[in-house]
Amino acid sequence: MAVDSTPATQASPSQGGLAGFIRRRPLISFFVLANLLSWVAWTPYALSNQGLGIWDFDFPALLGTTQFLGVLPGAYLGPIFSAYLVTRITEGKEGIRRWVGRMTKWRVRWFWYVITAVGVPVTLVITSLALSDGAVKMPPAAVLAAYIPGLLIQMVTTGLAEEPGWRDFALARMQRKYGPFGATMILGPLWGIWHLPLFLTEWGGYPNVTLEHVLVFIGFAWSFSFVITWVFNRTGQSLPLIIVLHVSVNNFMSIAFSDMFPTITDPDTAGMVTLLAGLGGALVVLLLTRGRLGYKPEEDPSAAPALQAVNEN
Repeated sequence: MAVDSTPATQASPSQGGLAGFIRRRPLISFFVLANLLSWVAWTPYALSNQGLGIWDFDFPALLGTTQFLGVLPGAYLGPIFSAYLVTRITEGKEGIRRWVGRMTKWRVRWFWYVITAVGVPVTLVITSLALSDGAVKMPPAAVLAAYIPGLLIQMVTTGLAEEPGWRDFALARMQRKYGPFGATMILGPLWGIWHLPLFLTEWGGYPNVTLEHVLVFIGFAWSFSFVITWVFNRTGQSLPLIIVLHVSVNNFMSIAFSDMFPTITDPDTAGMVTLLAGLGGALVVLLLTRGRLGYKPEEDPSAAPALQAVNEN
């Protein structure tokens, strides 16, 4: 006999209005909100002189770039805020507690920090060596000195803005519904597509950006997501480790790549470096885990006990 396992914090699925729709369709609600809020916030940046040039306005530079003020407001307003809002409506305070708990799960075996912080740049270096025919230079001391501070800055900006939404909220729920492989197949491209308006700004290389650049980036987001899913599951859904993994790519490519591999710094080749590294990583973890990506439903810490016996809408 079926039992009613709807948490007390949730209203009946038949409840109308926006809150009722969010409770019935939390994943759809999250993706719509994340894209809508970010894209609206990014519109001034895309229209400014750092983008299409329709609005004669220059975003102020902070630490040498306009991206802090042009990109970060939309990044924070999208994934992390949408995840908080939908979790609060659908699961109440207990859901927020579990969500925040994964965001603060630092106590993970030490070698995972090595894999996330060191494994990513090593993979990118190997891929770059292959594409540059071995042409590599030792980075200047200034680059080495900036690497760790840059990683920390990326963690509290890019990583913290995105991953509480994409992985802590969306992946945790999608795995229970589609399994780890199916969830990653869906989530990876959606993560890449979320960035689309930024290709109309200097972030994406506008006005020299091409359709190929966009497709290569989405391909990277899709392939790298398999590595992220594997680390997410194998570390007990530790968001700090996922943030380090994510921003290790950004940090290496923005700080060290051009100095180490000056012959392949053009956007086409740089994009291929990340895509091939992502594809290689995805292939390895899929083969080693036979597509399971480290996921064990019975050990899923993101599922509330009352929700484990039912399928999520």
